[in-house]
Amino acid sequence: MQRLHNRVAVITGAAGGIGLATARRFAEEGAKVVCADVDEEAGTKAASEVGGLFVKVDVTSEEDVVRMFQTAFDTYGSVDIAFNNAGISPPDDDSILETGIDAWRRVQEVNLTSVYLCCKHAIPYMRRQGKGSIINTASFVAVMGSATSQISYTASKGGVLAMSRELGVQFAREGIRVNALCPGPVNTPLLRELFAKDPERAARRLVHVPVGRFAEASEIAAAVAFLASDDASFITGSEFLVDGGISSAYVTPL
Repeated sequence: MQRLHNRVAVITGAAGGIGLATARRFAEEGAKVVCADVDEEAGTKAASEVGGLFVKVDVTSEEDVVRMFQTAFDTYGSVDIAFNNAGISPPDDDSILETGIDAWRRVQEVNLTSVYLCCKHAIPYMRRQGKGSIINTASFVAVMGSATSQISYTASKGGVLAMSRELGVQFAREGIRVNALCPGPVNTPLLRELFAKDPERAARRLVHVPVGRFAEASEIAAAVAFLASDDASFITGSEFLVDGGISSAYVTPL
């Protein structure tokens, strides 16, 4: 399919995981892809693989974010899609009883403030065009609680969900769609790093997924491509759950 033919897509966190899988999917669907990441080596490799452009960016820096979208526009002539995907989940973000204020603030800056900055500076390009699609990475934890808490991560993703809903409503009549992607647990380097030292914790999570496995990044990328495309032209302000049924399950099948 070429649903994104000649559209310009900016992806943050494009060097790995869901971001890299989405860069590949967007390129397959005909998009001109801007791969943005703080990791210059991996980001350059990702951009080269998809025939796109790498921009080094610290998503918590407004100056960097402004430059990222300006570079995309100057290079390709538009900003049609913004996949605001960069995020962290460090091990020192744990129970509220254990998580320090520095860890709390660091996660909020990367996971929530960066999405605010990316939306703030992508929307003006889309308003001038009269169209655009923004997909912000939230999480299934934005819609349900977890006893194995990552308190700042959970709160940040709830913020992404609420902000996406408001922006989707605010700019709908200007042709700009804003949706929150809510993945379930995904088989990415970030997840593997989190659980590599604690397989028991991973098993406790996996048992609650009705599908019985973690998602593959390519499956999440397929959902992002749908939301970015005209196939999703009547979808905005949504919480788009791609979670293997986890948020719908009271008792999971054995």
